[in-house]
Amino acid sequence: MSVDLKEMLIKPASSEETEGRQPRPSAAAWLSRYGAYLALALLVLFNLAFTPHFATMQTFSVNLAQICTIVIVGVGMTLVIATGGIDLSVGSLMAIAGAIAPGFFTGYYFPSAPPYLNIALSIAVPIAVAGLFGLFNGWLVAGFRIQPIIATLVLFIAGRGIAQVWTNGDLQVFKMPAFQAIALGHVLGVPLQIWIMLAVVILAAWVLRRTVFGRQVLAVGGNEAAARLSGVPVGRVKCLVYVASGLCSGVAGLIVIAMNSAADANLIGMGTELDAIAAVAVGGTLLSGGRATTTGTLVGALIIQLVRYTLLANGVPDSAALIAKAALIVIAVWLQRQERA
Repeated sequence: MSVDLKEMLIKPASSEETEGRQPRPSAAAWLSRYGAYLALALLVLFNLAFTPHFATMQTFSVNLAQICTIVIVGVGMTLVIATGGIDLSVGSLMAIAGAIAPGFFTGYYFPSAPPYLNIALSIAVPIAVAGLFGLFNGWLVAGFRIQPIIATLVLFIAGRGIAQVWTNGDLQVFKMPAFQAIALGHVLGVPLQIWIMLAVVILAAWVLRRTVFGRQVLAVGGNEAAARLSGVPVGRVKCLVYVASGLCSGVAGLIVIAMNSAADANLIGMGTELDAIAAVAVGGTLLSGGRATTTGTLVGALIIQLVRYTLLANGVPDSAALIAKAALIVIAVWLQRQERA
């Protein structure tokens, strides 16, 4: 072998040669990942220019408060979708949590217990129960290998029935400031429910980016067979993401009843599962699994809310916002398909 040939084999490729071999990301791939942030920026700029009184703290707080429960549920949904699953039961789990809570702080379950203990139980127990129902979903998906859309359809139907049976179908009206502070209280002038939402988003983002469990979630969604061969406990990971989705649903259900000063098992969480899935899709999480972003879910929910707010503030009927939401979902799914292609 000549010296020149040896040098060619040993010499590392130049930066130009290396760059030439790397495929450049397509426009569809870039938009699928970052288009939500661009769309949010354009919406904000449009409203700053054309919508009166947009740049106020009140408008900011109102728009964030409108999406709190959707984002909290959407974070749990993001983890489920990251594994290649779906959770249709989140609205029903919200109803179950909302139906259970009033019996504690009104003293119906434990009349002789101290008020502060009943308040604590009214928060902890409903969330735990929702988490257990999430575990049931995970058990059906991982243990019996039932398709997620079918497995979670069970509680989508039965869960709301459970909540209605628990309350005898009655509307539970209450006034309990200590409990309602989770939705109506303020910290540094910002509603407490917004702080709860941000805490859930940040915690989930940290789990996905910085923990072994987060990497396992993405591995299962990216290629379940390869993840199983690599030693990832696929069944346990799936169970845990459905538990997380249940816990998030429980938190959201408590915020809803605290905000309304009433618990109606017939209406709590109605349609929330669809709004959460829409926020996840628009935010850039792959619906086929393997890539997830909880901050993107927050951005996706903000986009949907700001589109609605922009249309209403400029005299467009609310029905048009539904059409705009559907269009956003179609665009997000189309971009994801283009990226995969």
